[in-house]
Amino acid sequence: MELKINKPYFFLFSKLEILIAWRYLIAKRREGGVSTIAWYSFLGVALGVATLIVVQAVMVGFKEEFTDRIIGANPHLVIQKSLFTEENKINNEIKDTLINKITKIQNIVHAYPVISGQVMGAFEGKYSGLQVVGIYKEDLKKIDLIANPEKKIGDIDNFNVGISVGKGVANSLGIGIDQNLRLISPDGLKTLFGTTPRIGDFPVKYVFKVGRYDIDRYRIYMPLFDAQMFFNKENQIDKINVLVKDPNKINEIQENLENSLGNDYEIWTWKDYSGAFLNALDVERRVMFIILSLVILIAALNIISGLVMLVKNKRKDIGILRTMGLSQNSIVRVFIICGSLIGILGTISGLILGTTFSYFLPDLQIFIEETLNRELWNPELRFLTEVPVRLRLLDLFYICFISLALSVTVTIFPAINAARLDPVEALRHE
Repeated sequence: MELKINKPYFFLFSKLEILIAWRYLIAKRREGGVSTIAWYSFLGVALGVATLIVVQAVMVGFKEEFTDRIIGANPHLVIQKSLFTEENKINNEIKDTLINKITKIQNIVHAYPVISGQVMGAFEGKYSGLQVVGIYKEDLKKIDLIANPEKKIGDIDNFNVGISVGKGVANSLGIGIDQNLRLISPDGLKTLFGTTPRIGDFPVKYVFKVGRYDIDRYRIYMPLFDAQMFFNKENQIDKINVLVKDPNKINEIQENLENSLGNDYEIWTWKDYSGAFLNALDVERRVMFIILSLVILIAALNIISGLVMLVKNKRKDIGILRTMGLSQNSIVRVFIICGSLIGILGTISGLILGTTFSYFLPDLQIFIEETLNRELWNPELRFLTEVPVRLRLLDLFYICFISLALSVTVTIFPAINAARLDPVEALRHE
C-alpha cells in the first residue's frame, strides 16, 4: 500500500501532513505524543511574548504620556534676552512689539510674557519649596492641561484675585480654596543693611492636576503684575513663552524665529530640556526589546528538545510511513508543523495574555495600592502619577513576527534529522 500525498492544503503542507502532525501533538505521552519539554516550550513562548508586549506597552506609553504632559503643560518655545547683550532683560516697552513680531511667524499659535522664581511656601506650620510662574489670566487659559486638567478645584476665572496651585502643592501643605498661602522670597526689599526677604499672603483660587509630578507638586501660577512686584521686577519680564501648532515641527519654527529675532535673543525648545530624557527612553525600550526577544529565543530552542524526544518516540511510525511511500520532504514538513504549531499556539496565547494584562494594568495598579495601602509607582522618580500603557498594532506585529519566525526556524534541524532516519533501521530496533 502506498500513501498518496494530496496537493498542498495549507501553503506548502498537504492535508495528510497536517493530520499526522496534529495526531502527534494530541496523542498522550504513553502513546508517543509530544513530551513535557514541548509543553514547557509552549509556556515559555507564551510568557515571553506576553512579557514583551507588557514591557513595550508601558515604555511606549511612558514616552508618549510624558511627551503629552510636556507639550500640554509647558511652553513649546522659550525666548529670552541673550546674556551677551548689554541689556539682558525684556522690559514692558519692548514686550508688546516683540510678541507681535513673534506671532507673525508661521505655525506659531500664541506668545505670552512670564516671570519665574523660586519661593518657600508656608501654611499652618508646613513648608515646601515651590516654583512661581507669573502670567496673565488670558495666557494661563491658553495652556491646555492647566485650563482643562485631569482634576480641578475652584474656578480659573478667579485667577486675577489669587493664585493657582498644583494638587500636589495643596495636598503637601494641606491648603484649600480661598485659604491664604504664605510665600517667602529671599530676593526681597533692598535696604542699607542688605536684602530682606519678601513675604506675601495669597489666596488660593484654583487647584489643578495635570498628572505630572514635578508640575502638580511644585508649580504655582501668579498674576503677572503681582509677580513683578513680589520679585522686584517692576516693568520687566523674564522671558516670552510660545505655543505652536505642531510641536513636532519645532526645529523648523525655531530656525524661523532665529532668523527673525537675530542674535539678541536665545531660543529654547521643549526638546532642548526634555529631549535627552526622551532619547534615553527610546534606547531603553530598544534594549528591553532585544533582551526579551532573547527570552523568546530560549523558549523556542526548547522546542528542539521536544521535537527530538518526539522523533525518538516515533521512530517506528516514521519507518512505517516511509515504507508506505511517504517521502523525506513530507516527514520534514510533518515535524515542522509540530514545532510550528507549538510556537503559533504559544504566540497566540501570549498575545491574548499580554494585551489583556496591559489593558487592565492601570486598574490593577490602583487595586493593589488600595489593598496593600502602599505606593507601587513612585511619581517622584517617574514624574507621572500612574502607569501609562500604549498598545500599538505595529509593536504587536513585530513581536508576533519574531516569535513565529524563531519558532519555525528552530524546528528545521530536528525535522531534517527525522527525515534522515533509515526506515529499515527504524523498524529493526522496534
